[in-house]
Amino acid sequence: MIAVDLNRSPSPRYRPLFVLLLLVCLPGLATAACEKTLRWDDDPPFSMQTADGGVVGIAIDLNRAVLARLGCQTKLRKLPWARALKELELGRVDILHGAFRRPERERYAYFSGTVLPPSRNILFARTSTWGQWPSERLLDLQHTAFRLGAQTNVSYGTDYLTLMSDPAFAARVSTATNRTSLWRMVSKGRIDGVIADENTGRYEIHQLGFDAQIKPTAIVVSSDAAEVAFSKRTNDPAFVQLYVDVLSEFVADGRYQQIVQRYVMP
Repeated sequence: MIAVDLNRSPSPRYRPLFVLLLLVCLPGLATAACEKTLRWDDDPPFSMQTADGGVVGIAIDLNRAVLARLGCQTKLRKLPWARALKELELGRVDILHGAFRRPERERYAYFSGTVLPPSRNILFARTSTWGQWPSERLLDLQHTAFRLGAQTNVSYGTDYLTLMSDPAFAARVSTATNRTSLWRMVSKGRIDGVIADENTGRYEIHQLGFDAQIKPTAIVVSSDAAEVAFSKRTNDPAFVQLYVDVLSEFVADGRYQQIVQRYVMP
């Protein structure tokens, strides 16, 4: 019989092998402990429902793959963001992807750290006219005639706030609750560009058939690193570390980027 010392913490190098050994040696424990509830909502390309009722997306595929490596089944719950945070606190959601670390959240959640590349908001612009706006930062557009599109009540960082404090520039900014209308305005030449998350923007542009008309620029408007949050009621630090080890491996060997490319056109 194989003896497993549960009181000793394996070195980081051997943690994934250690958890697989546990799953082989303790099948009853693995079955009882390894179903993890993951939140999703209609947020392409990170999570979305297919025509046949399945749920897919960057966050869904990634978490399913990581949890499968840990011998865990994934259970999905569709929840709006605010409700998902409450359910995480209560232990009715185990894992919440794309969360920002906040002191009030650390009372009830462990965080993965910044393993995944930061989620960047970048400027997308009309291909036919972008050449007339040479710039390296969003602020470079302040004293031009550039017409910007942005979502209502969304913060895009300090440069954007500086521009919006200039009445002349703010007057040229078109806002909307839904980005689809903004992309259509760019395609018709009514505005020159839109700020959006780089993965979401690429996905939406492709879905609308605007790949040739709208392209991402090199201007990074903001770059904040989101993390994966784990309910303290249903997870312990050892499991979180095992998850982080596998997630880090996926990023290092390119599997994370392969998942991204399933949904985002190059």
